[in-house]
Amino acid sequence: MRRRALCRGVMVVALATCAPQAWAQHQSQARAGVARFGLDALEAVATTRGISNEGALPAAVAPRSSGAPSSSDVRLSSSERLSSSERLSSSERLSSGARPSSDARLSSGAPRFRGAPLGEAERRRWAPVASLILPGAGQALLSQDRFVAYLALEAWSVLEFANQRTEARRQRNRYQALARDVARSLYGPTHPVGTWEYYENMEKYLESGVFDRLPGGEVDPDLDERTFNGFIWLQARATFWVDPSVAPPQASAEYRRAMNFYLDRAVRPEYRWSWRNAQLEQDLYVRTIRRSNMSGREARAALGIALANHLLAAVDAVITLRVEGLEGGNGRGFAVQGSLPIP
Repeated sequence: MRRRALCRGVMVVALATCAPQAWAQHQSQARAGVARFGLDALEAVATTRGISNEGALPAAVAPRSSGAPSSSDVRLSSSERLSSSERLSSSERLSSGARPSSDARLSSGAPRFRGAPLGEAERRRWAPVASLILPGAGQALLSQDRFVAYLALEAWSVLEFANQRTEARRQRNRYQALARDVARSLYGPTHPVGTWEYYENMEKYLESGVFDRLPGGEVDPDLDERTFNGFIWLQARATFWVDPSVAPPQASAEYRRAMNFYLDRAVRPEYRWSWRNAQLEQDLYVRTIRRSNMSGREARAALGIALANHLLAAVDAVITLRVEGLEGGNGRGFAVQGSLPIP
């Protein structure tokens, strides 16, 4: 067993030592093959067009077959012959990589960015917009590794928002069911869904109280100040009456303003509730509504983090373009580089 382990270790070390050399040799061979392919292509073009070897192709790319026609046998007519100003020498073609001249590129009207291809510059130009739409997309276009952090934060915030929003809705449905099946079950067959303030008031008050103590005629508010409607009537009297314990005439402006205050805020008969003899259910209701409110706050916080992540990623992309330019680190912008000495 030890000999096998030792042999495996020696093989791993040998592979690790020889792999970089083999990769470098493979790259050099690939470059040599590309160069040979280019020379053969130039030779084929020259042979097809009938261009002589004198001044058109170097000796390295001349036809190698003994039976190939010489330069004296190949003749071009005056109309087909290229002028010396219009031909490129083989050394210029090899050095430029058969690219069009700068004058031809400028005359074509195509925009050119020094140091970077056109597509790369255009992609870099749209990096801030991409980061504003999807954080990290612009950083990926700019070839920055921190796009992973922006994408991770975006994924977390979206998932957290969806999770907390779902939890808030689940808890809301739960406390609404508790209110309907327990506190409101004794008052009518229909139980319409109330507003958020309505369910908050159910948390604070044991009973809503009656809306009208004496049916028929004018509305007679509830006088029990321990109920929600009784507390609203007390607020109305304290706000508009000179003395809350002494009622002014019903035709007076003070009484009418107090009554309008009560009618706008008091709980109607279809929304009446009572937690009497159901203290455990009320405690469960209070805990459920608080969990729903907490989940709602956390969902809004996650949404705020997501929006901030969008803005931060866009600003990061703008700053990077200002520093590096449209052409990257080799363009018109400037780059900051530093080093930290390690003893």
